[in-house]
Amino acid sequence: MCYEIQQSIVKVMATVSVPRARAAGPAPAPAPRRTLDWRLRFAGLSLIWGFSFLLIKVGTQGYAPFQVTFGRLLFGTLVLAAAMLVRRQGLPRGWRTWGHLAVAAFFLNALPFSLFAYSELTIPSTLAGICNATSPLWGMALSMVALSEDRPTRRRVAGLGLGFIGVLTVLGAWQGFHGIDAAGTAMALGASLSYPIGWIYVRRTLAGRSESHLSLTGAQLLLATAQLAFVTPLFTTLPKSWPLLPLLAVLALGALGTGLAVLVQYELVAEIGPTTAQMVTYFIPVIATAAGVTLLGESLSWSTPVGAVIVLVGAALTQSRAKAAAR
Repeated sequence: MCYEIQQSIVKVMATVSVPRARAAGPAPAPAPRRTLDWRLRFAGLSLIWGFSFLLIKVGTQGYAPFQVTFGRLLFGTLVLAAAMLVRRQGLPRGWRTWGHLAVAAFFLNALPFSLFAYSELTIPSTLAGICNATSPLWGMALSMVALSEDRPTRRRVAGLGLGFIGVLTVLGAWQGFHGIDAAGTAMALGASLSYPIGWIYVRRTLAGRSESHLSLTGAQLLLATAQLAFVTPLFTTLPKSWPLLPLLAVLALGALGTGLAVLVQYELVAEIGPTTAQMVTYFIPVIATAAGVTLLGESLSWSTPVGAVIVLVGAALTQSRAKAAAR
């Protein structure tokens, strides 16, 4: 999921599949001690998700966007399937649960992953990474409408306005958006909007489930893979060649950026709490920009980093009330 962590996400992870208390019985065994400090895992997760935009760009240089997305989901699902086997966890049951997961898979995986892949055909990976950082802004705006417990405050509204000023700064609005591909940028922003839509849906329909995070997410990625397996042959043909570097990029994007990252993400939320774990959001556009400029040679004007900082400050302000409540 990369870059999809935000306040609405961590709220769900803090409530979905919370084990029900037992009436009697021995105390649960203490959680196993981690061999790798959480700060190192936090840094690794930031790097994995930050580099995901570069990997998308490299993947689309050899394969169609739908093929990149399908490969990403397939390899990510295989990683989670292996983890479920090792931990002896099965898939959730019930047609209603699978129906809700199918909707979640579309909005949280199939749609945004495809939109980002298509957007990077015409916009730099740096811009895609910064567009992704607007997801908390969309989430705050939508949650005030869809979730009765999320009420606007002056600080959050100010953060929302500041964040979108940052977006306009990144895009160079005062220059008439000169040099910016409108369609590609709209797809990247649409992808970032899709995430909070999906998580609001999850929060309304799947919160309180007894299944584990791994079980629900594994099923969700499986359904997203099935959705792309249906769509991809309709819009693409089999590649005539299989260029190695783009193929390795898709493999890394799925196995690391979608599969392993989800496992690390859940461990961090369980260990250090959602408030601290969500801070990874603010490192992703920085890493994505650095990777795009240094490794792909993408150009960078002054308005891009300045606008990105404004976006991140605005996003932080929109989450300020939730952070205070979580302490």
